[in-house]
Amino acid sequence: MGVKSFFHELKTKISPSRFFKALIIESPEHAPKFNKSVKSVEVVAGHGVTAGCVLQTNFHEGLPFTYAKHRVDEIDTENYVCKYTLIEGDILGDKLEKINYELKVEGSADGGCVIKSKTDLHVKAGVELSDEEIKAGKDEASNIFNACEQYLSANPHVCA
Repeated sequence: MGVKSFFHELKTKISPSRFFKALIIESPEHAPKFNKSVKSVEVVAGHGVTAGCVLQTNFHEGLPFTYAKHRVDEIDTENYVCKYTLIEGDILGDKLEKINYELKVEGSADGGCVIKSKTDLHVKAGVELSDEEIKAGKDEASNIFNACEQYLSANPHVCA
């Protein structure tokens, strides 16, 4: 099994606390509102979005994926850091064992934030990922972050 890693960074005008709250802490409530692919997000193990909990994301019919389960490995709500792992779901397909994510939301001088993410794709033995597949993963992360930013910009009362 090999590991392919990529990094993504996005600057936004949303405060770190609002962005982290919408994207991570209150994701069961907000993700279906800003990510049009998501039908629902529910905590299926644990209580709330805390270390050790498992979240199941259910996707709308007609999409290539039906669901994904993420385990929250570590969460620091004061420093806006979350480490989590995609442990189950058809997103993994026949090429991936799991995907580890590390997300850090840092404040910026203008009152907004910089979202820094690292993704580790744990590839099954004997399998290669193409540059196009890796680019698709990067693009999806960017789309989610941008959608969250647009949602929070349009709804200034959310997570305020």
